[in-house]
Amino acid sequence: MKRADCIKALYPELADRLVVTIMGASAQELYDLGHRENFFYLEHAMGLASSIGLGLAMNLPDEKVVVLDGDGSVLMNLGGLATLARYRPANLTHIIFDNGSLLSTGGFASHTTSGITDLAAIAKGAGCPNVTLVSTVYDFMAAAAEAFENQVMSTLVAKVEAVGPDHYGMDMQLPENGFRFMRYIKNKQGGKGASEQGR
Repeated sequence: MKRADCIKALYPELADRLVVTIMGASAQELYDLGHRENFFYLEHAMGLASSIGLGLAMNLPDEKVVVLDGDGSVLMNLGGLATLARYRPANLTHIIFDNGSLLSTGGFASHTTSGITDLAAIAKGAGCPNVTLVSTVYDFMAAAAEAFENQVMSTLVAKVEAVGPDHYGMDMQLPENGFRFMRYIKNKQGGKGASEQGR
């Protein structure tokens, strides 16, 4: 299956959730469907989308948080899975698109290509409480729906093809995206900042 098809199917369910994406293809494919103020595209910080998502989930327990991640980014920050498992906020869904490729940085094969490195097994071994591995869009949406309904942190590893968008470029720079994302959260929280809301 293709990551773009998964993101397109998931898009209608993201309207009321805080969404953090990794850099590159995932961000571009989500942006191309139509930007929303609750989307934050974490450019220039490979490996840290799950860390940003964890911080949001812990400080905003009334919000639902979704992280769109990739195998290359997760491999750069494997310790992040252990940290997620330790704190395991119930309002966080961590989706990892595993295409076995560092697609956005040249298309080099990642460690998952050979089938030796199993990110779902690593997440389970780290202690993540609800881990699902899928390889079809139907199973992806079924697992996502279950994750969104469950009151437990969920990790969804989706095996996808190593194909990406035919273009890269957004009419919005990272600082602007960050300011607008923070403004969205403050407005939704009735003017309260994240740190105040999390107390």
